[in-house]
Amino acid sequence: MIFFLEIIGTIAFAISGAVVGIQKKMDVFGVTILAMATAVGGGIIRDVILSVTPPAAFRAPVYALSAFGVGIAVFIIEAAHLFENKPKSYDTVLLWMDSIGLGIFTVSGMQAASSAVEGANAFLLVSVGVITGVGGGILRDVLAKSIPFIFVKHFYATASIIGAVVCVVLWRFWDEVPSMFVSAGLIVALRIIAARYRWKLPRIK
Repeated sequence: MIFFLEIIGTIAFAISGAVVGIQKKMDVFGVTILAMATAVGGGIIRDVILSVTPPAAFRAPVYALSAFGVGIAVFIIEAAHLFENKPKSYDTVLLWMDSIGLGIFTVSGMQAASSAVEGANAFLLVSVGVITGVGGGILRDVLAKSIPFIFVKHFYATASIIGAVVCVVLWRFWDEVPSMFVSAGLIVALRIIAARYRWKLPRIK
């Protein structure tokens, strides 16, 4: 079940990375690299923090290869001009895929930390979960020379933190997998609702 969730998250993040690459007018190599970096970047950072070497992305190449395939597919779709209203379509796809990836990788990162560190406390679980969730997106935005979503977009890291805290609480009462599903769904819902109603954290204008 964890593997199934991670594959869905990998595909979602790979799509978001490829879409950003297309928006930045990158060639096919750039689009696929951005897709792969977004999909596996957070997991690599997570494994380095947990001293899991080599990282899962290298031990199980299915994740990187899936992201590579998704990047190629998105590039082909763009080359075939299948998006009619491109700016709006890109923004919608990016929002949903990024939200799904954020939700799944936040909770999968927490599960990985729980498995790797015996008696892991709540702070460790939440921290590793959030880093796993936002790490790929940060790499994507840095490579694309954009300000990372985590600093400017509505409820990005905040949604991840809230979902991670809820997951820790639910683990005290429920089984691991149902708690992860609920928490991942909460993160996705917060991101979508925040985008719909333009929720933003305070900032200096």
